[in-house]
Amino acid sequence: MYQQRTLQKLLISNTQFKEVLQQIQSKPECGGLPIISFLILPMQRVTRLPLLVDTICQKTNRFQREYDAATHALKAISKLVKSCNEGAHKMERTEQMFTIQTQLEFGKIKGFPLISTSRWLQKRGELLTFAEESGIFSKVFGKQTSFLFLFNDVLIITRKRSEESYTVQDYATLDQLEVEALENNDSPHSPPGKGTGGSTPSNHLFKITMKKNNAGELEHMVFGSQSLSDRARWIDALLKKDDDRISKEGLQQVEIVKAHLAKQPDELSLQQADVVVILQRVDGWYHGERIRDWERGWFPESCAKEITNHIAVRRNVQRMERLRIETDV
Repeated sequence: MYQQRTLQKLLISNTQFKEVLQQIQSKPECGGLPIISFLILPMQRVTRLPLLVDTICQKTNRFQREYDAATHALKAISKLVKSCNEGAHKMERTEQMFTIQTQLEFGKIKGFPLISTSRWLQKRGELLTFAEESGIFSKVFGKQTSFLFLFNDVLIITRKRSEESYTVQDYATLDQLEVEALENNDSPHSPPGKGTGGSTPSNHLFKITMKKNNAGELEHMVFGSQSLSDRARWIDALLKKDDDRISKEGLQQVEIVKAHLAKQPDELSLQQADVVVILQRVDGWYHGERIRDWERGWFPESCAKEITNHIAVRRNVQRMERLRIETDV
């Protein structure tokens, strides 16, 4: 992702770079492939190596010397993949946090240093804002919106001024938050003549309670999302569920038939033929865990096909558990 964004910036801002790159890409040595293929494909191939070596382990007699060599290779390649993933995540997160830091304006709100090696962005987006009690949102109705930045330890609520500027209105650490979905009969009432209906965001509400906001006060806020899946994704990210140890036995599995590139921090980038265990399904979106590296995220239902063969499903679960043990590096 970091390399892709940097390349895109150079192509837009540097005409000479673009011309030279086109000349290079036209050479026979490139095989007609764009430079992005050489940036992404090597990493994609590396992440598939643990599955390949694991297959070798499965087909090797446990009592032969070759089996010990295969399991040793599996641990070594898994360590390499883990190091590659952590390095890529660290670079991307550092760049992202620096950018966000320059875009936030705290104004009268007490600020704090946003950039930290232990903090990263989990979700961001614009939501319709409703009022429930007195406070900064007490007169917000109709189409007024707030822009939320959700990190792994703090939620920041802002008002969007432009694509590059946001004014902070409130914030709270995640341990001071309570979140709940609201049904239609729990919805706050809009002023006369400004009611909403049909499939508008007011049908997909959720409430955030800050037990202690930036001023140490209790604050209630109600937000509306554009879809049921968007609401589910916000609630899932805010709750920080710790269910890593739940059994995958009996859960739906899908095979990816069309690659998906994540557009939001809570989405999961997927390659064709990846297998994912489904943890949640909402309004055309899946939330799942990829078996080759246990990464979790959301992705469109349209890019996947359910695995219905019970033997294949059971083998995938067994492989997932075996990889957890044999690649515990």
